[in-house]
Amino acid sequence: MNGAQDLLGTTATALGRGGGDAVDLVEAAARVAWSTVVEPGDSVAGLLVQALGAERSFALVRAALDDGPEGLLDACTDAAVPGAESPATLAGTVRVALERWGPRLGRVDVLATLDAARAVSARLVVPGTASWPGAVDDLGPHAPVVLWARSGRRGREPALAVVGSRANTVAGAEATAEIASAAADAGCTVVSGGAYGIDATAHRVAVAAGAPTVAVLAGGIDQLYPTGNVELLRNVARQGTLLAESPPGTRPTRWRFLARNRLIAALGAATVVVEAGARSGALNTAHHAAQLGRPVFAVPGAFSSSASVGCHRLVAQGRAQIVVGPGDPVDAVLGAHGRSVRGRSTRHGGEPRSDEPLGGGRQDPEVVRVLDALGRRALGEQEIAVRSGMSTGAVVDALALAELQGLVQHTVGGWARS
Repeated sequence: MNGAQDLLGTTATALGRGGGDAVDLVEAAARVAWSTVVEPGDSVAGLLVQALGAERSFALVRAALDDGPEGLLDACTDAAVPGAESPATLAGTVRVALERWGPRLGRVDVLATLDAARAVSARLVVPGTASWPGAVDDLGPHAPVVLWARSGRRGREPALAVVGSRANTVAGAEATAEIASAAADAGCTVVSGGAYGIDATAHRVAVAAGAPTVAVLAGGIDQLYPTGNVELLRNVARQGTLLAESPPGTRPTRWRFLARNRLIAALGAATVVVEAGARSGALNTAHHAAQLGRPVFAVPGAFSSSASVGCHRLVAQGRAQIVVGPGDPVDAVLGAHGRSVRGRSTRHGGEPRSDEPLGGGRQDPEVVRVLDALGRRALGEQEIAVRSGMSTGAVVDALALAELQGLVQHTVGGWARS
């Protein structure tokens, strides 16, 4: 069997029963290749894949690195890729993207990626297969190019996203338990991020109720994180589904947690924030949900509680509805799917604010990605570019800014955290 046949056979196996018959295997393999090059939510890659197809766009990108971008730019113009009406803007966007992708393109190994997924019994999920969650297509060019799943039971529609603080209060845990229980009783899937605190409580209640639950991971499908929730995540995999969009072996980082939140928001027909501090990542999930037009709910707490500041602000700014009872978010989910609510009126979420920053974070996002890439040992700029998914030039700029902020220092062995 030659290399191409071996690759297609392994791809078909990774897709599972019936999956290989539902999609073009060459396209599926090309999507895996794309997933090893780009970071989650890369809109330029998303637009290219949507307009040109995964295989053709990936081949054009590879050729552009060796022969120049003219062929890729011509293809974008012919396919009327958004932005192609302005050749100068398109050329600039493509140039920056190629610089960003270049450090990883030489390391693509689709077979190794598929083998790593098989080692943890993970399944490849691509558009066109029955397991692909159509709700994520609402993300447009920010939708994942592939998903990796470990599941014992497919989630049911509709789904409710339940998120909140990692350092929850007792009252927050109790509210989460009631909301998750109401969702399970109504036949909904509970979606969350598998983190400590509110996330873990929502998953545990769903598991205890025998209801499906989905945990969306910030790293690879083989990276069960945090370590204190490994057993819980294994239970989720047995009873529900673990989902990841980054390839196996990808470690979770702050940047990827923020990117992961858009998937949680997309998978849920509504999102409820149980507790959130002023800069909680749960606010980022709520922002994504509002941008997608999904209803957003927030559970009120004591005005003196720092764990409820974020929830109160969501309500005060008109960006979330207040949860009066545990069934309120569930009713919104049922109503969104055309099912009768349980004796309550279905209300709609607040309008998104266009000026809302990611997760309330004040740090430059490229500085965050560079810091995420730095481990315990010093690294050179090229290796940081590979780990972060950024161009070498962007890495140099981010390191300079981080150095001014006292976050990194240059040593004999390269760059290291201060």
